Amino acid sequence: MKLPLEGILVLEFSQFMAGPSAGLRLADLGARVIKIERPGSGEAGRGIALKNLFLDGSSLVFHTVNRNKESYTANLKDADDLDRVKKLIEQADVMTHNFRPGVMEKIGLDYKTVQNINSKLVYASVTGYGTEGEWVKKPGQDLLIQAMSGFAKLTGDKDDNPTPVGAAVSDLITGTHLAHGILSSLLKRIKTNKGALVEVSLLESTLDLQFEVVTGYLSDNNQKPNRAKQGNAHAYLGAPYGVYQTKDGYLSLAMGSLTNLANILNISQLASYSDPNSWYEKRDEIMDVLRAFLIEKNTQDWLDILEPKGIWCSDVFDYKKLLNHEAYKVLEMDQKLPLISGEEIHTTRCPIRLNDERLFNKKAAPRVGQNTEAIIKEFNL
Repeated sequence: MKLPLEGILVLEFSQFMAGPSAGLRLADLGARVIKIERPGSGEAGRGIALKNLFLDGSSLVFHTVNRNKESYTANLKDADDLDRVKKLIEQADVMTHNFRPGVMEKIGLDYKTVQNINSKLVYASVTGYGTEGEWVKKPGQDLLIQAMSGFAKLTGDKDDNPTPVGAAVSDLITGTHLAHGILSSLLKRIKTNKGALVEVSLLESTLDLQFEVVTGYLSDNNQKPNRAKQGNAHAYLGAPYGVYQTKDGYLSLAMGSLTNLANILNISQLASYSDPNSWYEKRDEIMDVLRAFLIEKNTQDWLDILEPKGIWCSDVFDYKKLLNHEAYKVLEMDQKLPLISGEEIHTTRCPIRLNDERLFNKKAAPRVGQNTEAIIKEFNL
C-alpha cells in the first residue's frame, strides 16, 4: 500500500518525546524521517530510562518513539557539519526541533535563516511555555507541565494530593498538535508553494487538552474543580459518573440517568434524588449509596445486569487482563521489531488504519549515526 506521506522528507532535530512523537506519526504515514543527532551519544532521549530498560544501547523510551527513522550525526557547532546539514535542509520538506528559544538562532538554523535556505520548508518547533514571558527558560518537561497547567488537580479524589496522570500526556498531545500543524502546512504549500512556521508549546497543548474543564472554570465564576470524595473520574460531572469497588474488582459507570440506574438496580435510597441538579450538587452522597450497593456483587454480575439495559459501564482492566483479552487480540495492536543486536522491541503499532489496512513497521529505531554515510552519499553532502 502506498502511504500518503511517501516522498516527504522530515529532518528531526527534536529530542525526548513531544517532537519525536510527531515524527513517529509522520513516519508511520509514510514520511522519511531522519534524526539529526550529536555524534557519539546521540539525542538525549536515548538515555532516559523507562524502568531502567535498555535495548541495543538505547533506552526503551527512545525505542518506543523512534521506530522507522534514520539517524544522521552532525556536530552543529562544527562549520563543515553545519554546512552539510544546511545542504540537507535544502532538499527537505519539514524540519522539527525542541530547543529552547534562542538556541537555533545561535546555531544559525532559526526560521528566518532556514527560509533563505529553503523557502518551501515547513519549520516546526516545540517549546515548553512559548517564546515570550518569564517562563521561557523553564524546563519543558511533562510532569512539570501537568503540575503547572492545573491538570494534576483534576485526577484523584477530593482529599488526594495533586495526582499527575501516569503517562506522558502533555508530551504526546503536544506531538499530536505539532503533527496537525505540519500536515496542514504541507497542504497549504500545495496551493502557495511556500513553507510555514509551526509553533506549539507543552503548556498551551496541555491547556487545550483541558479546554472542556477550563471553559467550565471560566464560565462558572472561577469556581475551582470539585473532585468527588471517592471514585472521582471527572471533576465537573455528577453521579453516577465514577469508579466503584465491587466484590471482586471495580466497575466504572459513565454519564447517564441516575433515575434510570436506580430503577434498574432497585435502589430505593436513590429515589429522593429525582432532580438532575442534585446529581452533581449531592454527588458524594449519591456515590456513597452506590458504593454500599455495588460492593455486594462481582463486577461481571453487574455488567450482566446493566449492559443489556443500555447502561454505559465497564470493568476496570489492568494490562495483563486487557492484553490477553480476545477483544484486544483482534485489534492486532502490537508488533515486534528486530534490532541489530539480535534483541527485539515489542511495542504498539500506529493506531490509524488506511483503506481498512493496519499500519505496521519493518524498522526499529536506529543506532546513533547508523545512516550517516549513506545519507551523505545519497544527498551529495
